Amino acid sequence: MSTSTNGSWRIFRGDGVPRSVTMPPAPPWRRFRTSDGSEAPLPYLIAHEHADVVNAALHLRRPLLVTGPAGTGKSSLARAVAHELSLGELLRWPVNSRSGVKEALYEYDAIGRLRETTLSRDRGGVEPGIGSFIRLGPLGTALAPQATPRALLVDEMDKGDVDLPNDLLTVFEEGVFEIPELARLPEEMADVDVLTADHQGWVTVHQGRVQCTEFPIVVITSNGERDFPPAFLRRCIRLDLPVPDEERLRAIVAAHLGPELLPEVDDLLQAFLRRRAPGELATDQLLNAVFLRTNGVDLDADGLLDAVLHQLTGTV
Repeated sequence: MSTSTNGSWRIFRGDGVPRSVTMPPAPPWRRFRTSDGSEAPLPYLIAHEHADVVNAALHLRRPLLVTGPAGTGKSSLARAVAHELSLGELLRWPVNSRSGVKEALYEYDAIGRLRETTLSRDRGGVEPGIGSFIRLGPLGTALAPQATPRALLVDEMDKGDVDLPNDLLTVFEEGVFEIPELARLPEEMADVDVLTADHQGWVTVHQGRVQCTEFPIVVITSNGERDFPPAFLRRCIRLDLPVPDEERLRAIVAAHLGPELLPEVDDLLQAFLRRRAPGELATDQLLNAVFLRTNGVDLDADGLLDAVLHQLTGTV
């Protein structure tokens, strides 16, 4: 039931008057950590035929290339796989136009090493080891040797440089890369401990070579903004996630917010379906609208529904 008549849901009033407020609970999908510090798991609904494609990638130890419109759950699929298979914290590599394979594999802070080495010499102390200035990137951490594979999300690959997919071919095919700064060290320094991307510890690198023992679970997402080269596609298992239909939307709302809410928000669901027909809307926009409605927000007030269910394409 709406409580907009007395404005109790309006935390911010725009009247310039300071006040103490109690923030309402966040939506489940905006709660980033549980009480024990782990990521809060969210339900993920996937059709059996699509889950079978995921399993094919797992069995074949091949990257899973997930395509589909915005809001179909491409990135969430990676989190669901990592959570369900108990693979630890999901490693994330958000790709942009400046992304390169090298920084995804490792970063070397040469300037920091020079500064710290100079300070140590001036103080007569022990020079810090080179490993303290090398940190594996998300891809490098995923390829580090370990008993069980890690899960890696390569998000929005199509936003990267046109050569990026080809640059990944050798890494994905052989599961190995070299850190030249360590490979040049003398034999007595063959083993060097370096930091990992997830800040969870150190990995020993032998002679500058990082070779995975278990190929990581790699989920690559693409919004279909450009095509990938055939050689890259040949090394991936492809999954195209469709836009969820009305039945699946109801199941998603029920899974996230409870089935008892469905009768109360049928008008929002129908409004979402109507607005989605001529343009692009994401499923989480529907969840946002349902959450606001069930927390007493009057979505009919002053175009609030338009703000929540706005098109994702076109001029803003």
